[in-house]
Amino acid sequence: MLKSQLIEKLAAENAHLRHEDVEKVINVILGEIGDALARGDRVELRGFGAFSVRKRDARKGRNPRTGEPVKVPAKAVPFFKAGKELRARVNGGSDPEAR
Repeated sequence: MLKSQLIEKLAAENAHLRHEDVEKVINVILGEIGDALARGDRVELRGFGAFSVRKRDARKGRNPRTGEPVKVPAKAVPFFKAGKELRARVNGGSDPEAR
């Protein structure tokens, strides 16, 4: 689903809200998640999952075309871990990681 499709769906389900207002709300939510991750914070949405930032160490890579070694600098990457309820919904009602 694209962001525009999400906005359209929410606007259609909530006829009392203007399309522009729904778009602003979505943009604020996604912006705040992005800002929190940029600060290195963790964002947890109960029942959905958690967004966090993981550090990747610097390493030696390889140029696939020439085979030459290349230095790859350290970096931070966003990471998402699905929550238990989301995993269960995706798997038809049962959580494959449940013990």
